[in-house]
Amino acid sequence: MDISQITGLILAGGRGTRMGTVDKGLQLFRDAPMALHVLMRLSPQVGYIMINANQNIAPYEGFGVPVWQDEMQGFAGPLAGLQTGLIHCETDYLVTSPCDSPFLPTDLVQRLADGLEQNNADLAVAVTGSGDTRQAHPVFCLVKASLLPHLTLYLQEGGRKFDKWYSSLAAAEVHFEDEDAFRNINTLDDLRKYETTA
Repeated sequence: MDISQITGLILAGGRGTRMGTVDKGLQLFRDAPMALHVLMRLSPQVGYIMINANQNIAPYEGFGVPVWQDEMQGFAGPLAGLQTGLIHCETDYLVTSPCDSPFLPTDLVQRLADGLEQNNADLAVAVTGSGDTRQAHPVFCLVKASLLPHLTLYLQEGGRKFDKWYSSLAAAEVHFEDEDAFRNINTLDDLRKYETTA
Protein backbone atom coordinates (compact mmCIF):
# COMPACT_ATOMS: atom_id res chain seq x y z
CA MET A 1 0.00 0.00 0.00
CA ASP A 2 1.31 3.42 -0.98
CA ILE A 3 1.65 5.58 2.14
CA SER A 4 0.68 8.64 0.10
CA GLN A 5 -2.82 7.10 0.07
CA ILE A 6 -2.99 7.05 3.88
CA THR A 7 -4.01 10.02 6.03
CA GLY A 8 -3.07 10.03 9.71
CA LEU A 9 -5.54 11.30 12.31
CA ILE A 10 -4.53 12.12 15.88
CA LEU A 11 -7.53 11.79 18.19
CA ALA A 12 -7.41 14.64 20.69
CA GLY A 13 -11.13 15.31 21.00
CA GLY A 14 -11.82 13.96 24.48
CA ARG A 15 -12.41 15.80 27.74
CA GLY A 16 -9.40 14.30 29.52
CA THR A 17 -11.52 13.52 32.57
CA ARG A 18 -9.04 11.04 34.06
CA MET A 19 -6.39 13.76 33.98
CA GLY A 20 -8.60 16.27 35.74
CA THR A 21 -10.38 17.57 32.62
CA VAL A 22 -7.20 18.99 31.14
CA ASP A 23 -6.47 18.71 27.43
CA LYS A 24 -4.28 15.61 27.42
CA GLY A 25 -2.70 16.23 24.05
CA LEU A 26 -1.32 19.58 25.19
CA GLN A 27 0.19 18.30 28.45
CA LEU A 28 3.97 18.62 28.41
CA PHE A 29 5.85 15.34 28.24
CA ARG A 30 9.62 15.44 27.92
CA ASP A 31 9.46 19.16 27.11
CA ALA A 32 6.87 18.95 24.33
CA PRO A 33 3.08 18.53 24.16
CA MET A 34 2.08 14.86 24.09
CA ALA A 35 0.20 15.24 20.82
CA LEU A 36 3.37 16.61 19.23
CA HIS A 37 5.26 13.44 20.17
CA VAL A 38 2.50 11.43 18.47
CA LEU A 39 2.64 13.72 15.44
CA MET A 40 6.40 13.27 15.11
CA ARG A 41 6.12 9.47 15.24
CA LEU A 42 3.10 9.16 12.96
CA SER A 43 3.98 11.76 10.31
CA PRO A 44 6.75 9.76 8.57
CA GLN A 45 4.37 6.81 8.24
CA VAL A 46 1.61 8.60 6.29
CA GLY A 47 1.08 10.89 3.32
CA TYR A 48 -0.99 13.50 5.17
CA ILE A 49 -1.83 14.15 8.81
CA MET A 50 -4.50 16.02 10.75
CA ILE A 51 -5.80 16.39 14.29
CA ASN A 52 -9.28 15.98 15.74
CA ALA A 53 -9.74 18.34 18.72
CA ASN A 54 -12.76 19.94 20.38
CA GLN A 55 -11.08 22.52 22.59
CA ASN A 56 -7.92 24.66 22.51
CA ILE A 57 -7.98 24.63 18.73
CA ALA A 58 -5.35 27.36 18.29
CA PRO A 59 -2.53 25.52 20.13
CA TYR A 60 -3.17 22.43 18.01
CA GLU A 61 -3.17 24.53 14.85
CA GLY A 62 0.25 25.73 16.00
CA PHE A 63 1.59 22.26 15.10
CA GLY A 64 1.14 23.23 11.45
CA VAL A 65 -1.44 20.63 10.42
CA PRO A 66 -5.22 20.85 9.84
CA VAL A 67 -7.38 20.63 12.97
CA TRP A 68 -11.02 19.53 12.79
CA GLN A 69 -13.70 19.54 15.46
CA ASP A 70 -16.25 16.72 15.81
CA GLU A 71 -19.14 16.95 13.38
CA MET A 72 -21.28 15.45 16.17
CA GLN A 73 -21.93 17.56 19.23
CA GLY A 74 -21.26 16.61 22.84
CA PHE A 75 -17.85 14.90 23.01
CA ALA A 76 -19.24 11.68 21.52
CA GLY A 77 -15.97 9.76 21.83
CA PRO A 78 -13.28 8.44 19.49
CA LEU A 79 -15.75 7.18 16.87
CA ALA A 80 -17.01 10.74 16.43
CA GLY A 81 -13.39 11.75 15.89
CA LEU A 82 -12.95 8.98 13.35
CA GLN A 83 -16.10 10.12 11.54
CA THR A 84 -14.75 13.68 11.42
CA GLY A 85 -11.44 12.41 10.06
CA LEU A 86 -13.19 10.39 7.35
CA ILE A 87 -15.27 13.42 6.32
CA HIS A 88 -12.07 15.40 5.73
CA CYS A 89 -9.98 12.50 4.41
CA GLU A 90 -8.95 12.89 0.76
CA THR A 91 -7.04 9.61 0.54
CA ASP A 92 -8.27 6.02 0.27
CA TYR A 93 -7.32 5.14 3.84
CA LEU A 94 -7.23 6.75 7.27
CA VAL A 95 -5.16 5.62 10.25
CA THR A 96 -5.82 6.79 13.81
CA SER A 97 -3.78 7.21 16.97
CA PRO A 98 -4.77 8.76 20.29
CA CYS A 99 -2.97 11.93 21.39
CA ASP A 100 -1.80 10.34 24.65
CA SER A 101 0.31 7.50 23.21
CA PRO A 102 3.77 9.00 22.60
CA PHE A 103 5.45 5.58 22.24
CA LEU A 104 3.41 4.32 19.27
CA PRO A 105 5.27 1.90 16.97
CA THR A 106 7.30 3.40 14.15
CA ASP A 107 6.03 0.58 11.89
CA LEU A 108 2.39 0.87 13.01
CA VAL A 109 0.95 1.97 9.67
CA GLN A 110 2.93 -0.44 7.48
CA ARG A 111 1.97 -3.43 9.59
CA LEU A 112 -1.71 -2.42 9.76
CA ALA A 113 -1.69 -1.89 5.99
CA ASP A 114 -0.14 -5.34 5.42
CA GLY A 115 -2.77 -6.91 7.68
CA LEU A 116 -5.61 -5.14 5.90
CA GLU A 117 -4.38 -6.18 2.44
CA GLN A 118 -3.51 -9.77 3.34
CA ASN A 119 -6.96 -10.32 4.85
CA ASN A 120 -8.83 -8.27 2.25
CA ALA A 121 -10.34 -6.41 5.21
CA ASP A 122 -12.27 -3.17 5.68
CA LEU A 123 -10.11 -2.14 8.61
CA ALA A 124 -7.11 -3.34 10.60
CA VAL A 125 -6.76 -3.01 14.38
CA ALA A 126 -3.67 -3.34 16.58
CA VAL A 127 -3.67 -6.15 19.16
CA THR A 128 -1.16 -7.00 21.91
CA GLY A 129 -0.72 -9.89 24.31
CA SER A 130 -2.21 -13.36 24.09
CA GLY A 131 -4.60 -15.50 26.08
CA ASP A 132 -5.81 -13.70 29.19
CA THR A 133 -3.60 -10.68 28.48
CA ARG A 134 -4.77 -10.26 24.89
CA GLN A 135 -5.99 -6.74 24.24
CA ALA A 136 -7.29 -5.00 21.13
CA HIS A 137 -6.43 -1.34 20.68
CA PRO A 138 -9.18 -0.07 18.37
CA VAL A 139 -8.05 3.57 18.58
CA PHE A 140 -4.99 2.37 16.65
CA CYS A 141 -6.71 1.36 13.43
CA LEU A 142 -6.44 1.69 9.68
CA VAL A 143 -9.77 2.03 7.88
CA LYS A 144 -10.98 2.37 4.33
CA ALA A 145 -12.29 5.89 3.78
CA SER A 146 -15.33 4.34 2.10
CA LEU A 147 -16.59 3.23 5.54
CA LEU A 148 -17.86 6.74 6.31
CA PRO A 149 -21.57 6.04 5.51
CA HIS A 150 -21.50 2.83 7.58
CA LEU A 151 -19.95 4.64 10.55
CA THR A 152 -22.29 7.63 10.27
CA LEU A 153 -25.33 5.35 10.37
CA TYR A 154 -23.97 3.57 13.46
CA LEU A 155 -23.43 6.90 15.24
CA GLN A 156 -26.86 8.21 14.21
CA GLU A 157 -28.41 5.11 15.74
CA GLY A 158 -26.72 5.90 19.06
CA GLY A 159 -23.73 3.58 18.76
CA ARG A 160 -20.55 4.72 20.52
CA LYS A 161 -18.48 1.57 21.13
CA PHE A 162 -15.55 1.15 18.75
CA ASP A 163 -15.33 -2.65 18.94
CA LYS A 164 -19.07 -3.10 18.47
CA TRP A 165 -18.95 -0.93 15.35
CA TYR A 166 -16.22 -2.87 13.63
CA SER A 167 -17.56 -6.28 14.69
CA SER A 168 -20.00 -5.99 11.77
CA LEU A 169 -17.14 -5.38 9.30
CA ALA A 170 -14.31 -7.46 7.85
CA ALA A 171 -11.65 -6.64 10.44
CA ALA A 172 -8.03 -7.78 10.48
CA GLU A 173 -6.34 -7.94 13.87
CA VAL A 174 -2.61 -7.26 13.67
CA HIS A 175 -0.50 -8.52 16.55
CA PHE A 176 2.30 -6.35 17.93
CA GLU A 177 4.85 -7.85 20.33
CA ASP A 178 5.76 -4.60 22.08
CA GLU A 179 2.90 -3.91 24.48
CA ASP A 180 4.74 -0.87 25.87
CA ALA A 181 4.42 0.88 22.51
CA PHE A 182 0.69 1.19 23.15
CA ARG A 183 0.95 2.66 26.65
CA ASN A 184 -1.29 5.65 26.94
CA ILE A 185 -0.86 8.41 29.48
CA ASN A 186 -4.24 8.87 31.13
CA THR A 187 -3.38 10.49 34.45
CA LEU A 188 -0.91 13.02 35.82
CA ASP A 189 0.72 10.13 37.71
CA ASP A 190 1.29 8.33 34.39
CA LEU A 191 2.77 11.51 32.99
CA ARG A 192 5.29 11.71 35.81
CA LYS A 193 6.04 7.98 35.72
CA TYR A 194 6.83 7.83 32.02
CA GLU A 195 8.68 11.14 31.97
CA THR A 196 11.89 9.37 32.97
CA THR A 197 11.31 5.77 31.84
CA ALA A 198 12.21 4.61 28.36
